[in-house]
Amino acid sequence: MYSFIRPLLFCLDPEDAHRLTLNALRLANHEPLNWLLSLYFHAPSKPVEAFGLKFKNPVGLAAGYDKDALAMRGLASLGFGHIEVGTVTSLPQEGNPKPRIFRLVEDEAVINRLGFPSRGTEFVQAKLNPALNPNLLERFLGFGPRKKKAFKRSLPNAVLGVNIGKNKNTSNEEAVLDYLSLLQNFSASADYLTINVSSPNTLGLRQLQARAALESLLKNLHQQRSLEEKRLDKKLPLLVKLAPDLSALELDEALDVILRANMDGVIVTNTTLAREGLKSSHQSESGGLSGAPLKARSEAVLAQTVKFVAGKIPVVSAGGIMHPDDAKRRLDLGAALIQIYTGLIYRGPGFVRAIARSL
Repeated sequence: MYSFIRPLLFCLDPEDAHRLTLNALRLANHEPLNWLLSLYFHAPSKPVEAFGLKFKNPVGLAAGYDKDALAMRGLASLGFGHIEVGTVTSLPQEGNPKPRIFRLVEDEAVINRLGFPSRGTEFVQAKLNPALNPNLLERFLGFGPRKKKAFKRSLPNAVLGVNIGKNKNTSNEEAVLDYLSLLQNFSASADYLTINVSSPNTLGLRQLQARAALESLLKNLHQQRSLEEKRLDKKLPLLVKLAPDLSALELDEALDVILRANMDGVIVTNTTLAREGLKSSHQSESGGLSGAPLKARSEAVLAQTVKFVAGKIPVVSAGGIMHPDDAKRRLDLGAALIQIYTGLIYRGPGFVRAIARSL
């Protein structure tokens, strides 16, 4: 069916098409549509344990698709084992000027320079804790706060990650304050947190991957995480997301810091600034490139990462997963979990089920 819908979506501006599909999935936050989609897109169980969490399958949604946790339960109905919302920033911000997303159809790729558009902590907190903000439909159906609380426990029927990043106007010297605030605010509602220091679309952010800056940031976050775990009586895994454009030495240094800072996992990779071998007329647009052209680089970074961490922490692979065979190869290379985004754009909502069935 998606083969008939995709040409229509691709006639739209990429950001408008994304907004349309996200709003459609918001409808599936509610019954009976959620139940129907879950039935139709049911993915076979392929249990995985990582970071002390249990995943129903290794296929996750990468951060960036649902930045503000608008369609979390609808997305989970597509069969994902985990959903990563965000990137969330402490304060609301618009992101970079439009146009800021470009499809490279000939390359099965996307370039984005969104720059962390986010409605901010308070908005996303309300979405993750719906008892604080019941919608009109649920009021009509009689969901009170007590029932709403029970409803939340089955939401989103997948492990929930929150990807966090600094505001555009926050200097790197003060970035730790943004990350600490976000950690405190989402420690109760998230199953895990991802520290995003690798987006190419926030000026200077990738400098936080350098050894000294990363050591300082992660040391502070680990200390605060320990306090939150005691306060909440729960484990709070912290993951770090890295760029594919680090040199071999830079990657090893970042991984060494991550291990020494007692982080629970690493996600490789974010989008790339590389442009080799592209055919599309949009190839010169600035921003992060995702999709098929990232496949080889992402696999190389995954292999180096798996070798370096040597089983000490789980590795999540993202970037360039466009076919079920790509996903299987990442797992064979040593990834514990995978994440998709651009593959969903080109393959459609049945992609999750297709991957799970192939494993």
